[in-house]
Amino acid sequence: FAVPGESYLDVLDGLYEVRQKLHLVTCRFEAGAVNMAEAFGKLKGRPAAAMVTRGPGACHGAIGVHIAMQDSTPLLLFVGQIPHEDAGRDAFQEVDYRRMFSPLAKWVTQIDQAKRIPEIIAHAYDVAVSGRPGPVVIALSEEMQKDLIEVPDLPHAKVIPPHPDPAALLQLRSMLSHARK
Repeated sequence: FAVPGESYLDVLDGLYEVRQKLHLVTCRFEAGAVNMAEAFGKLKGRPAAAMVTRGPGACHGAIGVHIAMQDSTPLLLFVGQIPHEDAGRDAFQEVDYRRMFSPLAKWVTQIDQAKRIPEIIAHAYDVAVSGRPGPVVIALSEEMQKDLIEVPDLPHAKVIPPHPDPAALLQLRSMLSHARK
């Protein structure tokens, strides 16, 4: 789900090349796009991806991220970002996404090197679905999007649900057996 924007034009070009494998739903408003991805995650139990532009687009998308966190819905939000070399210079619509989204998401990161895309996306997916499910925000630096590299796809890692500690269960059983109320 995406609102096409200039901060991730190179990603859109890449998505167009794989349009037979990946269905992109074009939206008109960032909050709607992220809410659609959140609803998909809620219905399917696996994260959908939403893509928004930097600055105002990310701010509008924050609404859906907050909902996903409150409702424990797995979600991946991709945000177009300024070139990482311009960070801290008040570049066009610059926002520090780690600070902005940290109270709203399970994990916030940025991809600055294209060779790390499989690693970071695989980890983001695992974070979104493991434990208490929730949203992950991934900023995509502008210059990284222009890199053309070949990297292997990482296989999907099975996320094992957490189980109580057997020793804690024995302690609980003992406590319950000695309880008066």
